[in-house]
Amino acid sequence: MNTLTFLLIIHIIAGSFCLLTGAINFSVKKEKGYHTRIGELYHIGYFVVFITSVWMAIINWSESAYLFYIAVFSYGLALFGYLARKRRWRGWLSMHIGGMAGSYIGIITAVLVVNGADIPLINQIPFLLLWFIPTIIGTPIIFMVSKRYRTYTK
Repeated sequence: MNTLTFLLIIHIIAGSFCLLTGAINFSVKKEKGYHTRIGELYHIGYFVVFITSVWMAIINWSESAYLFYIAVFSYGLALFGYLARKRRWRGWLSMHIGGMAGSYIGIITAVLVVNGADIPLINQIPFLLLWFIPTIIGTPIIFMVSKRYRTYTK
């Protein structure tokens, strides 16, 4: 097995793990304990996705350079959300929600852009829209959730 194939397998496993743990964390009660533990696992998985994305993009730059930029931006959001919670910055909860949900939008965008042509029904959507649909849907949700939890940061 070559390096690129190995990295791709690890990347797919970690990405699937992030999609699962992210969905779980969006659906559970937001409190210390279960939500926090799942969030830690999400962050670890996302770090693996980031490292494998960057590595694969470098190995196959001419065809995959765009993955490098998605990875850096998306993991930047995940790290921002993670650190906002860990360090309890002023207004940390809104930053945490925005960063973590933004990173989830990033991973969904990457899945759609890379695999959309192979997914029935999704393959009927114009390719350029696949870059924007997760953000168009996810951004209002981030604002609603942030507004809902805003009272907890005061």
